[in-house]
Amino acid sequence: MRMFYPEGALLGRAENRAALAGISALRDAMLKGTVLEARAVKCDREHDLHVSLGCMEGVIPREEGAIGIAEGEVRDIALISRVGKPVQFTVTAIRRAEAGRYEARLSRRQAQEKCVAEYLDTLSSGDVIDAVVSHMESFAAFCDVGAGVNALLPIDSISVSRIPHPSARFFTGQRIKAVVRARDEKGRIILTHKELLGTWEENAARFQVGETVPGIIRSVENYGVFVELTPNLAGLAEYAEGYTVGSECAAYIKSMLPDRMKLKLIIVDAGDEKPPEQKMEYFFQGAHMDRFLYSPPGCVKVIETVFGE
Repeated sequence: MRMFYPEGALLGRAENRAALAGISALRDAMLKGTVLEARAVKCDREHDLHVSLGCMEGVIPREEGAIGIAEGEVRDIALISRVGKPVQFTVTAIRRAEAGRYEARLSRRQAQEKCVAEYLDTLSSGDVIDAVVSHMESFAAFCDVGAGVNALLPIDSISVSRIPHPSARFFTGQRIKAVVRARDEKGRIILTHKELLGTWEENAARFQVGETVPGIIRSVENYGVFVELTPNLAGLAEYAEGYTVGSECAAYIKSMLPDRMKLKLIIVDAGDEKPPEQKMEYFFQGAHMDRFLYSPPGCVKVIETVFGE
């Protein structure tokens, strides 16, 4: 299987720099159909992307800017938003421009089609892949899974602990791991993420009854306050007024009940401060998972993901 990467991953690689070093190397990459990467520096009035190759300027015509642009399925903002950012492409032609300079014609669409055919279409449910968060909506994060091709990561698949918006967990441009969950009716990849963040037991093992630890207030209900200790572990504290959702707090761990997957907490102190950015910790390090059992053995409630069904 040929490996493709999200945009930004090839920019600093020696083989990519070598291919952009001169016209001869660039022509060789064109003949081989090699996917290269460089930074887009301008989107002109026709919405053609201009790319700085180093040895010459490259132009990605609007229709070659992404899969779906020519068909009207993808809006031009997908091109405009790439200015100042790396883009992947294949070289389709090298020609002499005015004043004896050379100009390369490039295709981002062709690079994406190669990525789909040679990589994404070979993936199975349960495969763990690299992704980059490209943009976020209230219902999901959209992730670049190769050459600028986006996959959908629904908000309820980001973590076990519920969040109000994907931006509560991610930032744009963040590199993450994700699991292929399924494909939609058009064959586009649907991702999940929470299965990589550990089981209830794995997360609970980091804490002990009697400790006071930092947490994030995720929800305030009339029956209690949900406090997130890790992205895949939350506990319930008694209700009280004045708590701000999304703020950091100090929580005393009163009890842990594995057979019910419950943590009873007491909020010792809480303010309006936004919690510091969390570093994502992945408990699963493999390339494929068949199933994920979040709940502990003997637990009354079973929370499980089975891939491939």
